[in-house]
Amino acid sequence: MTLHHERPLRSTISIRKGDQVRIIAGRDAGKSGRVLSVNAKKNTVVVEHAQIIKRHTRPNPGKNIKGGIVEKEGAINVSNVMVVCPSCNKHTRVGHNLLPDGTKVRACRRCGTTLDK
Repeated sequence: MTLHHERPLRSTISIRKGDQVRIIAGRDAGKSGRVLSVNAKKNTVVVEHAQIIKRHTRPNPGKNIKGGIVEKEGAINVSNVMVVCPSCNKHTRVGHNLLPDGTKVRACRRCGTTLDK
């Protein structure tokens, strides 16, 4: 008898770099900011001015890095953020619409407007 260990199917992340998001859970719940980076493998995003962590860095004169305690943004799980719709200014779930030319675009579930430029 052989066992087949399959990887679980990973769902696609509907949040992209540059999106305006609101944090809905965690210590920064209620804050909103711009997405700086998305890590699809770890299912996390980095949001501007949220989840601030203190990183102890060693000085590196070759790379012109000063040592000390540096404050920077940490990663937040995708399930804890929601996209803010630019037209209705409310946090919303992300749906998908098909345009007449066949392209698939992200859409606001509250007002129906497209989130992609």
